[in-house]
Amino acid sequence: MESFLAVLALIGAVIVVSALLSGWVDRTGVPQVAVFLAMGFLIGPGVLGLLDASVESDVLRVVATLSLVLVLFTDGVSLDLSEIRGHKLLAGLVLGPGTLLSAVLIAGAAWYLLGLSAPLSAILGAALASTDPVLLRGLLRRPALHNSVRQALRLESGLNDVVLLPIVLVAMAILTSTEPLTGGEWGRLALSMLVLSPGAGVAVGLIGVKVLEQVRKRSGVRRDYESIYSIGLAFTAYAAAESLHGSGFIAAFAAGLTISVIDVELCDCFLEYGETTAEMALLFTFVLFGTSIIWGGLAVIGPATISFTIAALLLRPIAFLPALIPAPISWRSRALIAWFGPRGLSSLLLVLLAVFSNIDGSEYLLQVCCLVVLVSVVLHGFSPMVLIRGEVTDKPSAFAQGASTFAPSASVDKSADKKGLSPQQGARPKTLAVREVLHDRPRAHTITIDDFVAMKESGAPVVLVDSRTERAFDDGDPIPDSVRVRPDHAVADAVRHELPSAATLVVFCA
Repeated sequence: MESFLAVLALIGAVIVVSALLSGWVDRTGVPQVAVFLAMGFLIGPGVLGLLDASVESDVLRVVATLSLVLVLFTDGVSLDLSEIRGHKLLAGLVLGPGTLLSAVLIAGAAWYLLGLSAPLSAILGAALASTDPVLLRGLLRRPALHNSVRQALRLESGLNDVVLLPIVLVAMAILTSTEPLTGGEWGRLALSMLVLSPGAGVAVGLIGVKVLEQVRKRSGVRRDYESIYSIGLAFTAYAAAESLHGSGFIAAFAAGLTISVIDVELCDCFLEYGETTAEMALLFTFVLFGTSIIWGGLAVIGPATISFTIAALLLRPIAFLPALIPAPISWRSRALIAWFGPRGLSSLLLVLLAVFSNIDGSEYLLQVCCLVVLVSVVLHGFSPMVLIRGEVTDKPSAFAQGASTFAPSASVDKSADKKGLSPQQGARPKTLAVREVLHDRPRAHTITIDDFVAMKESGAPVVLVDSRTERAFDDGDPIPDSVRVRPDHAVADAVRHELPSAATLVVFCA
């Protein structure tokens, strides 16, 4: 058993280091995962010898389980059903022929190149078809990334584990059975995966939200505690399904999706605190892997594993490029979506399910998966610096032709509709925040849409600034003729767009 003090110190170090390096990581584009794998190597037996989280580690087992529960639950809570309906063709292509074909092709490569059995190949194929949300997070925050690429990768990272997890569970059921599964056993497995497990999650989500609503009406609930409450529901859903001999992971996703459908306000609350909590758990798990397990992939390097690693990385583009042909997007966007399917913690956690079940050959699967993940962290983690730096989607308006370093304010007008200013949406925000620069003395107030239109028609120098939060920007529609200025990077974006100091900046916030 690892020292309690060492584990506690590690948790503190992950939180502190992730906070201190967050700005540097955003600015440089260095993959955050690489930093925490290096931290794990530093404290591992190879250097300082402070901690060694092996596959038999109780800490790894607990943290890995909780991390996968949080990943699936957060995926469910984060889903925007209106976004899925609005991009149902893209979502269907990414999750259907894209993800499933990738899993099948990688499984075939594992069977052919590594000599694995069909069930073991299916586990490895499903695991390596999963995209890592932590590795993708830095990429999705890049302002130069085309919106269609961002939407496709967000939908994929939020939904593909739910598509791939059943493959892993079915393969594990086949491997743990001493005899071929009978029709009745297949029926019980389908009942568990399709009815019992999601049913437990839906029940926990429904009851949890209803109880919260009653307490809200009677005595009130603090907003920050609602986030903690939702995390409690995730773990409760997992435990409920496991106690019924179902899959707690499927239940966790079902509970998150139920909360998203019933109580959007709770979901917004969770996204601010809960996603950060989930990310800390994921980074902590990466550190644990970095102590020794992840480097086990280097021990199996050979002609077969090298060939399989190359195949696993190239088979995704082979599957996705034809799958995305019906999507109304450019070939460059298709190529970026096909390339950026980073393998990371999601892949490792799916393989660990087989390891924790003591399935023969699962530790070799984990070593091969670790090798692919290490290569993926380098290739997919650093390639955004080269592949998307020249792509521009935020175009300055006609008035933004000056050369000033003035940054607009990021003040929020609560009455503004977060969905944007597009008139075809049927609902426009009532007011906009305005920042005027007069003799270097800023003055802010709000105006109506009609006032803004009148200013623009009069020929006055006015620039419409889209300063919505990342969440509101991703969920909403593009604002025509606006300049995208992120609230957390206002100065850098203002310099990049060369916002003129003589113009009136109309800032739309939500």
